[in-house]
Amino acid sequence: MSMLCRFMSVVLGLGVAVGAAHAQAPKAGGTLNFSVVAEPPNYDCHASTTFALVHPVAPHYSTLLKFDTAQYPKVIGDLAKSWDVSADGLTYTFRLHEGVKFHDGSALTSADVKASYDRIINPPAGVVSARQAYYADVAAVETPDPTTVRFKLKAAVAGMFESLASPYNCIYSAAKLKENPRFPEANIMGSGAFRFVEHVKGSTWEGKKFDGYFRKGLPYLDGFKAFFVKSNGVVPGMLGGQFETEFRGRNPAELAQLKQGMADRLVVNEGPWVGSLIVIFNTKRKPFDDVRVRQALSLAIDRWGGSPALSKISILRHVGGIMRPGFEMALPPAELEKLPGYGRDIEASRAQARKLLAEAGVTNLSFKLLNRNVAEPYTPAGIYSIDQWKRVGVTATHEQLETKLYVDNVTSGNFDVAIEFVNDYVDDPTAQFAKFLTKAASPVGYSGHEDKSLDKMYEAQRRLVDPVKRKAFVQDMERYAITQAYNVPLLWFHRIIASNAKVKGWNFTPSHYVGQDLVEVWLDQK
Repeated sequence: MSMLCRFMSVVLGLGVAVGAAHAQAPKAGGTLNFSVVAEPPNYDCHASTTFALVHPVAPHYSTLLKFDTAQYPKVIGDLAKSWDVSADGLTYTFRLHEGVKFHDGSALTSADVKASYDRIINPPAGVVSARQAYYADVAAVETPDPTTVRFKLKAAVAGMFESLASPYNCIYSAAKLKENPRFPEANIMGSGAFRFVEHVKGSTWEGKKFDGYFRKGLPYLDGFKAFFVKSNGVVPGMLGGQFETEFRGRNPAELAQLKQGMADRLVVNEGPWVGSLIVIFNTKRKPFDDVRVRQALSLAIDRWGGSPALSKISILRHVGGIMRPGFEMALPPAELEKLPGYGRDIEASRAQARKLLAEAGVTNLSFKLLNRNVAEPYTPAGIYSIDQWKRVGVTATHEQLETKLYVDNVTSGNFDVAIEFVNDYVDDPTAQFAKFLTKAASPVGYSGHEDKSLDKMYEAQRRLVDPVKRKAFVQDMERYAITQAYNVPLLWFHRIIASNAKVKGWNFTPSHYVGQDLVEVWLDQK
């Protein structure tokens, strides 16, 4: 099992913490209004890697397991009411709640769980499974009876429960998938606490309480409404009462504005974030197929010097490698500093960068930097990177696209260099390394490299159930990946969530993906 990081939560203002609803009995009723600063490119959970899908879509679906946000990182059941694991670690058996219904009234059984996981593990033609690599060791998903699901593994693996608790593992109707394997891309039909009402593109997303939800007495809310806004519209919207919160994270300057404008009506939680930005190089295009060029561009970036300044204006704060800084498996700073791009003497690093570019025969290098048009933290990351490259004689043009166009270009390989993210739902190497693999091993291996060594190491670390051995192996894997520089980490995030004090029952965690089903959220409407 992987162990997630400790995190701290700071509560400001006179209200109680958003998640500390234990002193009050939950109240039923009301509509939760929240903002989302990007819009999902489609509705398919299995294909997605973005919060833009999770925040509006998660309330409509159930998953087999989920994280208990009140006791994070504990994993608990959602559809599963109990389970056991065989002594050899090769068989996981789950017993489902009875009487679960999809929103169309049809019964949810083990067949639906199997169909959903079969789609994730072995996606049919035309279907993308972003986390397919997580389940490479699953040999079969069996259904002994309508309320039992059995996962048979090829070998014992670390982090199996965390993998099965992914908020992206929405359980779909087997009947709908049989009719059309791509049904979830454009349709919402789940068994979650809220049924789908409408999506007004570019504007709002609405859900209403599902009266047939299998957990009696839940949800407390009558419904929710998500507002798609630009990042700079979140603070004015909260100050004006248009919505109560935004679940991804705000930067320090915005927090100051909210504290000034909302005073005792504001509750703030903050702490380390399981997420970072990375720079990906398209190795299918010259000169980015040359490791010297990739290393040079990483060496040019002053991570240690940039962190203090960027953390004042954005959520970018922590210097780290592929594993989150401070996490037990991460390389310690002394080891990290030995790798290209992490030396504290930036002038020495930039001298080495110029030397490598010259050796590669690359002079007057220029390229387009593809980025998302999400202001926080993508814009400052892009601007900063371009400035850093300029200092070694490299010119980059900033091209920022809205989320769907950006995703289309990255997934199709239509880019030179891009700002991407590693921000999955769990602090574990199985999640954190997925974008560093080949495309053959992982659909999100966007750099296009064909280095099978990383794929082999990735598979091997999953089978190391001994945490000491796994840590040592993962650190070697991290050294190798950073040195090859197909993708290079930029900076890690710091999460700040500001909410109207009337929002209760929502718990702060280091991840902005988990805990978004809104099942136990309620409004204190005085």
